[in-house]
Amino acid sequence: MPLTRISLRSGKPAEYRQALTAGIQRSLVNTFNVPPDDLFVLITEHTADNMIYDRQYQNIQRGDDFVVIQLTVSDTRTIEQKKALYRQIVDELGKSPGVRPEDVFINLVEVKTENWSFGNGVAQYAV
Repeated sequence: MPLTRISLRSGKPAEYRQALTAGIQRSLVNTFNVPPDDLFVLITEHTADNMIYDRQYQNIQRGDDFVVIQLTVSDTRTIEQKKALYRQIVDELGKSPGVRPEDVFINLVEVKTENWSFGNGVAQYAV
C-alpha cells in the first residue's frame, strides 16, 4: 500500500493534478504490482517562494514545473523494481501532463510491513 505525496507549484488545473496521480498510479501498478484500487494520494501546492530547490543539483536543470513525489511503501521491492518505477513515472508524466524528466524528483521511503494500519486500529500486515 503506497502512500503518495505530490508537491508542486500552485496554479495548475485539476486535470494536471489528476494526470500526475494517474501516471504515478499506473507506474506503481506496473512495476510494484500494486492493486489498481490501492490509491492513497496527498497533493500539496506551494507558492513560488515556498517551493525551494536547487535548480542545478547533480547537474540537472530544473524549471518551474518541478514536482516532488514521495512514496511511502513497504520494504519488499528489489532495486530493479525501484529503477523501473522511477523510469516509468518519468515516462508517464512526460506523456501526460507533460512534465520534463528533469523536473521529476522522486523519494522512496520504505517501512516495515507492520508499520501500516489501514483503519480500525488494526495492523493488517503485522504477522
